[in-house]
Amino acid sequence: MDHVNYTWTRTFILAGFTTSGALRPLAFLGTLCIYLLTLAGNLFIIVLVQADSGLSTPMYFFISVLSFLELWYVSTTVPTLLHTLLHGHSPIPSSACFVQLYVFHSLGMTECYLLGVMALDRYLAICRPLHYHALMSRQVQLWLAGATWVAGFSAALVPACLTASLPYCLKEIAHYFCDLAPLMRLACVSTRWHARVHGAVIGVATGCNFVLILGLYGGILTAVLKLPSAASRAKAFSTCSSHMTVVALFYASAFTVYVGSPQSRPEGTDKLIALVYALLTPFLNPIIYSLRNKEVKEAVKRVSEKIRTLLRDT
Repeated sequence: MDHVNYTWTRTFILAGFTTSGALRPLAFLGTLCIYLLTLAGNLFIIVLVQADSGLSTPMYFFISVLSFLELWYVSTTVPTLLHTLLHGHSPIPSSACFVQLYVFHSLGMTECYLLGVMALDRYLAICRPLHYHALMSRQVQLWLAGATWVAGFSAALVPACLTASLPYCLKEIAHYFCDLAPLMRLACVSTRWHARVHGAVIGVATGCNFVLILGLYGGILTAVLKLPSAASRAKAFSTCSSHMTVVALFYASAFTVYVGSPQSRPEGTDKLIALVYALLTPFLNPIIYSLRNKEVKEAVKRVSEKIRTLLRDT
């Protein structure tokens, strides 16, 4: 192969969204409102689980861990989105770009593993009720939660390091944050091998977890259908409906973006779909887990009553 002198890019430029002057302030304010509501909603879940003893169960512990993860997940990309909406094309140092890429994918893969753990928790609660509290002790909960973070941040090292090692001749990223496919389009060399490795690593992580979740919910469905009364079946399904909704949102967007070749999609597609999993899903998660949940509503009443009692006493 002939030796080629590549020009290494030290600074990338995030293109963001091509919004007109009139729409840009509205897009900025709308995104800012969703971001602040996302932070408030997830903080609300974390504080409520800690403040109310009625929510001191493994299911709500994992929900609070998911909310904590979502705080970091949404904060990895949305400030960059707000900056591009406000100022248009935004320069970003290559080192910061690759750090953002790594952290974003680490948190995404951690969420993937965490959703699998949450499905396991529901499986044990419904299919092994007599042994549930012994199998899902506090120590086991902490170990499982920690393992999801270690696994997520370890698995993301491979695609992040491979992408950072590429030579880049172009500077403008057709996205509002540093993601795999938009970065690989800027490389001076063929990225087919890199795309295969990325697909294998991310595909195994997401695919295996998805198969695990399907298998666990298959076991849950079988167990629920054997319950004697319609009321008990409805109650069992209600504890799983929120999690199934979150899994559907997460995997639908993840498979759309990360399964298949980046070259097979139009450039603008990635950033539009990214809005779903990087902004909309973290915004919806607290609503999904609390809006139709009687236990959360009762916990809010108990905590509110405690606050009113404290205020009266003082």
